[in-house]
Amino acid sequence: MAEAPVPLTEDEIVTALEAAPGWRREGDEITRTFDIRYHGGVAMIVHVADVERLISHHADIDLRWGKVRFGITTHDAGHRLTAADFDLAARIDAIAQAHGAEPLGG
Repeated sequence: MAEAPVPLTEDEIVTALEAAPGWRREGDEITRTFDIRYHGGVAMIVHVADVERLISHHADIDLRWGKVRFGITTHDAGHRLTAADFDLAARIDAIAQAHGAEPLGG
């Protein structure tokens, strides 16, 4: 059986957020919203989902007309932040850029 992921300390979270510009902390989750046309957002979500499946880590995704919001936390760590969350955030940033999504509010 795999060991549960280890939550980051507050200092580690601060450092990780500094290295993840545009992502913001909302409690025990990091979030980012992108401006993208609806169908482009669907394509971006499929791309993110393919990567998530490969790394076995998933974001909560909210698709609205003209924007996509990602919320990331580690459910297996008691809904706390881990290094895997910031790794996924960086992967989402790269995918968003590839799809021409523009970051909002960040």
